[in-house]
Amino acid sequence: MNYEKLYIDGAWVDAHGTGRIDVENPATMQVIAKVPAGDSEDVARAAEAAKRAFPLWAATPMEERIRYMKDMLVQFEGLRDTFVDTIVSELGSPVAFTESVQVDYQYTRTRSFIELAETLPLVEKLPNSTVYRDPVGVVACITPWNYPLGQIVQKVMPAILTGNTVVLKPSQHTPLTAYWLVEAFHRAGFPNGVINMVTGRGGEVGNAMCDDPHIDMVSFTGSTAAGRTVSQRALGGLKRISMELGGKSPCVILPGADYEAAIRACFNTIFFNAGQTCTAQSRLLIPRQSKAALEALMLEIIGEYTVGDPTNRSSGIGTVASKQQFTTISEYIAKGKEEGAVLLYGDEPVAPDCGYYVDPVIFTNVTNDMTIAREEIFGPVLCVIPYDSVEEAVRIANDTPYGLSGAVWGMKDEAIAVARHIRTGNVFINDGPRDVEAPFGGFKSSGIGREGGRDGLLEFTEPQALFDNGH
Repeated sequence: MNYEKLYIDGAWVDAHGTGRIDVENPATMQVIAKVPAGDSEDVARAAEAAKRAFPLWAATPMEERIRYMKDMLVQFEGLRDTFVDTIVSELGSPVAFTESVQVDYQYTRTRSFIELAETLPLVEKLPNSTVYRDPVGVVACITPWNYPLGQIVQKVMPAILTGNTVVLKPSQHTPLTAYWLVEAFHRAGFPNGVINMVTGRGGEVGNAMCDDPHIDMVSFTGSTAAGRTVSQRALGGLKRISMELGGKSPCVILPGADYEAAIRACFNTIFFNAGQTCTAQSRLLIPRQSKAALEALMLEIIGEYTVGDPTNRSSGIGTVASKQQFTTISEYIAKGKEEGAVLLYGDEPVAPDCGYYVDPVIFTNVTNDMTIAREEIFGPVLCVIPYDSVEEAVRIANDTPYGLSGAVWGMKDEAIAVARHIRTGNVFINDGPRDVEAPFGGFKSSGIGREGGRDGLLEFTEPQALFDNGH
């Protein structure tokens, strides 16, 4: 793969921007590739190509668009080993986790979008009208680094299936994975201009996407602060926006719950992928009367979460993504100690000489007004917050600007009742598995719109009502 190209109008082409961005392997701290630092001219070329392709692609019957996507999936699956190797090297994600979550689950998601598209209600008859759901147009997809394949799949697959054309900007920190996914589309023979990719920095390429008159919608995933900036800029041109932003998700353990299972499930969300997950259950709310027993269980279990070389199959946790991320996490850990939280496990990481490794950290005696309980750390740092009543637990769970995900553990009926009072987009009840067809997105500062499932497909459509007397 020639990583010094952009993908525009069905071809790998030279960038107009002359700059290059280094891509670092966070485990070796070595530069493994350089990609173009695209500019506004590159965005304009890509957006124009997408605009030209849109009318024909929008008019292509759904069954034909599905056939193209099935052909792409064959190519996508054939590149499995390449995706695994690429994500391990550019993100520092451990190989076993990368295989199961970063790659294989994305095949499940893609198949789900294809299956749902087959029965998507794009035409609805009302008593005196017919409502058609048409594609929005040209969609700019701006994706983050923490799930460099999955975050693209969540946007690009439903946008293209519903008849839109796409300009993709992957994260400048993990852009290499995107090259291979775009190559799968290329090999599947999609019409020129249906998918385009411009690499570069958010401040240049992302801003140009928000400003470009040919782009009709901006779908963004990233931090809440960045999402505010992107949305305000996009709305300056009255573009449609979809924002999947940050979280500070609570895991509420009710008295009498399966404490060991609850702790393991919470640990999986906050420690796997080195805590770099927007849905990480970073606030663990526990009944005060069981605090000692629960803390003892945490200390028993935490040793199972091994940190090591991402290429080693026995490593459960690899590196964090970058030096910047390492520094940010270290500063939050220091802040937690300064504000009076107690370290139950772990401490500030040692300055790296070979790899940005951060061991799991568990803070206890945390109060919900502390910085570490209020701000998204995006690292393997867990805040344990005791409560005295279920009502207090709900209040603490909701006392956050975020509302993306969460969990409640306890007797099922009680857990569901508690969950229904938590203002968040997703809540896991005990060991309930994720449903690939369910909508994903947040309340409050965690975003606007939904991804995944039928809702995620319809997100990329506009309804048009024809008052045709029901005919």
